[in-house]
Amino acid sequence: MLRVILGLALLAFWLYCLFDVITTPEGTVRNLPKLLWVLIVLFLAAVGGMFWLTLGRPRNGDAVLGGVGTPGGRDETWQRPPRAEAPRGPDDDPEFLRALERRLRNED
Repeated sequence: MLRVILGLALLAFWLYCLFDVITTPEGTVRNLPKLLWVLIVLFLAAVGGMFWLTLGRPRNGDAVLGGVGTPGGRDETWQRPPRAEAPRGPDDDPEFLRALERRLRNED
C-alpha cells in the first residue's frame, strides 16, 4: 500500500513539473532552453522535476503577467492597471436619491 501511495505521489509530482515546464513562457525559463527542460523532466521523472523546480523555473519576481515579457524575463515598463471603482448600489448614489425624493414629492 505504501508503494502505491509513493508511486502516485511521484506521478503527481512528475505531471505537475511537466505541465509547469510546458506552460512556462519561453522567455522566463532559466539556465537551459525550454525544449531541453521538457526533455529533462520527461525522461528523468523525479530527478528532472527537482532540477526544474530548483534550476529552471522562473523565480517569483521573474514571472510576467499573461506570459508576455522581455527576453530577460522582466518587463520594467509594465505597470499594474488602475483598479476599477467598485459598483455602487442605488442607495449609495446621491444623484439617484435626489431623483427619487423628487419623484416621491411629485406623486403626493
